[in-house]
Amino acid sequence: MGAPPYGILSLSGSRDGGLFTPYSQSYKNFKQEFFRVALVGVDPLEDEVFYFGGLPRFPFYWCPKPSRFHGLGDLKVTAAETTAIKNLAALPRPLDCKLVLSLANSPFRERGLETEYAKLPLIPPFLQPNADYSNGVNFASGGAGVLAETNQGLVIDLQTQLIHFEEVEKSLSEKLGEKKAKELIAEAIYFISIGSNDYMGGYLGNPKIQESYNPEQYVWMVIGNLTRTILTLYEKGARNFGFLNLSPLGCLPSLRALNPEANKGGCFEAASALALAHNNALNLVLRNLKDDHEGFMYSNSNFYDWLRDRIDNPTNYGFKDGVNACCGSGPYGGVFTCGGTKKVKEFSLCDNVGDYVWWDSFHPTEKIHEQFAKALWNGPLCSVGPYNLKNLFSNNDEMIELTIADVVDSPKTQQEQFHY
Repeated sequence: MGAPPYGILSLSGSRDGGLFTPYSQSYKNFKQEFFRVALVGVDPLEDEVFYFGGLPRFPFYWCPKPSRFHGLGDLKVTAAETTAIKNLAALPRPLDCKLVLSLANSPFRERGLETEYAKLPLIPPFLQPNADYSNGVNFASGGAGVLAETNQGLVIDLQTQLIHFEEVEKSLSEKLGEKKAKELIAEAIYFISIGSNDYMGGYLGNPKIQESYNPEQYVWMVIGNLTRTILTLYEKGARNFGFLNLSPLGCLPSLRALNPEANKGGCFEAASALALAHNNALNLVLRNLKDDHEGFMYSNSNFYDWLRDRIDNPTNYGFKDGVNACCGSGPYGGVFTCGGTKKVKEFSLCDNVGDYVWWDSFHPTEKIHEQFAKALWNGPLCSVGPYNLKNLFSNNDEMIELTIADVVDSPKTQQEQFHY
């Protein structure tokens, strides 16, 4: 960092630990505490610490008890960097990473769908101590499924997340009063993105379940449990819902590598068929819920077709590779070894992650997420409908009526197989 000649800024600590720890710990255990490093005045082509494109060769993870800041070598920092270091040094101990990420006027604050478009502060996770839930709360658990049996014991399943919602409901009533709390719950948007793990690990990775249920039976078991959760939320006052439907699972590098005909380069269509069946069943349920439940409104994404188009035609959307993972090993980068945190330590990393649809064996890149966030917010009907999230947040009846009219009058919509 800084101006030439480059030196090294060490944000180190005492025996209690420094500000950063290198990528020597399990990403799974630390993924909610990832600290993004912004480059200022650094030429990635001249600095061997970074890959081409500005990505650090090793990521950093937050360490809660930094004690001091000092420079090594012939380090010269810019005025802005000096100010940033002073701000960090002045923070109370132990440090909370969220405090740093939300420093006033910081140009590198974390952004997301809720902050970039809905103009809300970063939504806190339910388990964050002393969190303020008045602007929203995140109940999600990485690896969780609709069914309690999916990754059981390792995640917070959907039914437990619903119990957590009831705790927040009670907390809001105590803090705001019952009337105000009910208004807040009714006006809120409930965004639900879940199901992939039920099919990847819960079904495809579980021969005993496959013996007990055929694909159709299993899909409707998942959908039935998801529907009960939606209805419970509705009974508690929720009216506005957003859904991220499932991607073409068989095109994930991890599942593409498992394709019996992987040498031909195709997706694992059995996995994609499960995702498509899930999406079609969810679409049917949501249409019925809207017809039968007063005030029920929803925004459902067509993530399956949207992502498949970018996988099959990456250059149309600013990518070069829609098949291989940027980080991983084995066919298509489909072996989940990114970061060397698994038993297999060797892995490869691409030069420019912006060229890729897939970051690792399972997850799309940040560029994909950014593009889809825009589609979720105000995308066309081929991507999201019957309303987009902007409609739900604006609660503008006139705008929503125009959107519905567009659906009826659009000959393209009448020809599409995907209906909201």
